[in-house]
Amino acid sequence: MQIEGAEELRLAKDSDEAIAPDEQAVENVLPAEVEAAPEPEVTAETPESSADPVEHAPGGLDIPDGVGVFIGSPNGTRRSVGIAISSFNGDISTRLLNGALEALEEAGVDRARVDVMQVPGAFELPLAAMALAKTRRYACVLALGCIIRGDTPHFEYIASEAASGIQLAALETGVPVSFGVLTCDSRMQAESRAGGRHGNKGAEAARSALEMADVFARLRSDAVVANRR
Repeated sequence: MQIEGAEELRLAKDSDEAIAPDEQAVENVLPAEVEAAPEPEVTAETPESSADPVEHAPGGLDIPDGVGVFIGSPNGTRRSVGIAISSFNGDISTRLLNGALEALEEAGVDRARVDVMQVPGAFELPLAAMALAKTRRYACVLALGCIIRGDTPHFEYIASEAASGIQLAALETGVPVSFGVLTCDSRMQAESRAGGRHGNKGAEAARSALEMADVFARLRSDAVVANRR
């Protein structure tokens, strides 16, 4: 009986020693497999569709010597300015107007020499700008407003007609008419361009109009001098 018991213990011990290496091998393999598993790929978050794109820098010109150059400056001294403004999206238009008035004042335009014509929407801006320009009372005219894209093609029609009509007002009268109409995909974009991080397009329109008025004045003055020679 004792011999048989001892034999059973020996066999059990041999069996444990035979299994142990396999178990140890399994323990060595599993952690290696876990460590070898690829880490989850981290991808950068894509910006929201409403995020503003990067603005283009205005840049500058380097005109070679030896040619006649007419360069205007945003000088508003003794100049009158007409402003056509859309009341649609009125809070944005108001910000554009305030930016324009501030820029005009900084350029030397007397507030008493600024006239503002209010119209219902951007579609009416070209006619208003044309009417102001035809009076010949103003050195330049600003067209200010805001169009925000909606769910229908209405946005494209209004924006296109406003832009072409405002340009036509300048071409037919010879009076500089600046385009200060925001055409944005969202209200966030509009606010950003009406005194936000992208500046104030009303102020930019004012400076552009004054610069055009000044360069035209220089051109006319040079033509008068040339005719007297």
